[in-house]
Amino acid sequence: MQVVHQSRPVVPRDRLIRRPDVENITGCQKSTIYQMIADGSFPKPIRLSARHVAWSETAVLQWVQDRIAAASATVAEVQQ
Repeated sequence: MQVVHQSRPVVPRDRLIRRPDVENITGCQKSTIYQMIADGSFPKPIRLSARHVAWSETAVLQWVQDRIAAASATVAEVQQ
């Protein structure tokens, strides 16, 4: 008897987080978050229902990492 192992592609796991978690992760308040969304500089929320939205945790964490990288690049330019 031959056992065939079928490998499935690994799907990265993500979770949806609500606004209070987004505020805690980013350090920004509600008005700032929504202003940045309007400017196109922050990830848009995902509509869960008529009255509920949430954000991809991965997208929010990537936004934070991008801000850190941008700050590091600015510091490196100033030091040269």
